[in-house]
Amino acid sequence: MSHPWPALRRIPWHTRRPTRHVSAGLVAVAATLLTGCAQLPGGPPAARPLPDETLPTPVAEALAQARLPAQALGVAALPLGFDAQPWQHRGQVPMQPGSAMKLVTSIVALDRLGGAHAGRTRLLTAAPVQAGVLRGDLVLQGGADPEFGQATLWLMLRELRDQGITRIEGDVLLDRHRWRPARLDIGVPPFDERPESWWNVIPDALAFDLGLQTLDIAADAQAVRARIRPALQGLVVDASRLQLDDRRCSDWSAGWVTPLRETPPEGGARLVLQGSFPRGCARLEDLQAADRDRVIALAFAQTWRELGGQWAGTVREAPLPAPALPPAVTPAAPPLRLLAEHRARPWGEVLRTLNKTSDNTLARMLFLELGVPAMAAQPQASTLDLARQAVQGWVAAQGIAAPGLVVDNGSGLSRSERISPQALAQIVAWAWRSRHAPDLLMSLPVAGVDGTLRNRLGASPASGQARLKTGTLRNVRALAGVAYDERGRPWALAAIVNADDGIDAGRAVLDVLVDRIARGDLGPR
Repeated sequence: MSHPWPALRRIPWHTRRPTRHVSAGLVAVAATLLTGCAQLPGGPPAARPLPDETLPTPVAEALAQARLPAQALGVAALPLGFDAQPWQHRGQVPMQPGSAMKLVTSIVALDRLGGAHAGRTRLLTAAPVQAGVLRGDLVLQGGADPEFGQATLWLMLRELRDQGITRIEGDVLLDRHRWRPARLDIGVPPFDERPESWWNVIPDALAFDLGLQTLDIAADAQAVRARIRPALQGLVVDASRLQLDDRRCSDWSAGWVTPLRETPPEGGARLVLQGSFPRGCARLEDLQAADRDRVIALAFAQTWRELGGQWAGTVREAPLPAPALPPAVTPAAPPLRLLAEHRARPWGEVLRTLNKTSDNTLARMLFLELGVPAMAAQPQASTLDLARQAVQGWVAAQGIAAPGLVVDNGSGLSRSERISPQALAQIVAWAWRSRHAPDLLMSLPVAGVDGTLRNRLGASPASGQARLKTGTLRNVRALAGVAYDERGRPWALAAIVNADDGIDAGRAVLDVLVDRIARGDLGPR
């Protein structure tokens, strides 16, 4: 049961620490202090800015050692459920957050869609089945299923075989119209010089293996060998143009050149590797080896054949749904019936992979789902624009002051996304007090333990305690989430470094900052 006065809400279970007790009166005091920095769900607007604080000496020294100006750093630290002074340094300045923006997507999605929201993939048809023959087209309908791939396709087609279907007479129609436009990737300039890489996948609602194939590449002293794993008949890897070099295996990508994706006259697809590769090196790399429709076509044909089925049709895009017209104008189409379905794990569980590994494709899929509820009411708007409106509207509805907030694709893989550290910390504070806090905390990397923080802060008291989302771009280093001080008290933290030069050293600055929180030292010394 929720209380009518947010300041008197019961302290969430996850805030309890051994031998630590917080009275209801102290919660009320803390809520009053945090009116301008960490609004409780349903509480009054948070508009009062915090004063800038002097940087702790170790943080200032880390900036000097990194040759980064103090203006490159923005920080906001807000106490969660206890009486302490909020702290910030340039916290109101909009900054580029990198993948820390995934926190915003995760929190808004948990609140707007719920942790049980799940994607699905369906096989549908309007055609009859007669004597084991499907006498018409088969529709493969995408429903933002992040786990649809070769394994789930096999299970779905196995279900068709178990229903007695042995031959498909029609075509396979790919229905990815859950989002508008159906394929955001067509005609979009690449984000960087590695458009084939996993971090650059632009999702669609029919994301087969998240748009990726695994390249197994290995070299001995004389030659390079490469193949796709698992093998996909018709998808050929040509390594004849890849030269050997003497780099260390860890530097393999220095000689890599974007592969060519070709469509041979005989059909199928060919990936032509270019550049150079180290002798004695072996790598498994996920990349976009071929056009996604072609990959689905090859996978469908191979899987259906392996299951003993027959099919001589083609794979093509399903037509757009017909516009709403009077029945006298629009001929009635035969109803589709469900043959097989795969339902993904709820997004509340998928968040663990999304945030622990900082998966851009998963983040962008979830972000686009935020736009789906408004699509019927705004038939001319793109799903991406509707998702942006949803996030902006959610932030405003919580009374969180976020001047300069720019929402692009929700993953942080963007040159335009901006958010102030104070606004980001307020969003984390809101989530901490929400019913979705366990789902969010479970998904965040733990310092020195796992995810993108497994090799950081291992010698700090923050190790095993701080749960923080990282952010990394060529000019960005960021951390945002929950850190604990020496008394086991939680703080909502957002810390961002933006710099054109020396950004690699920005990571050490952020680690020093988290360490100072863990040691209970946010003031100058």
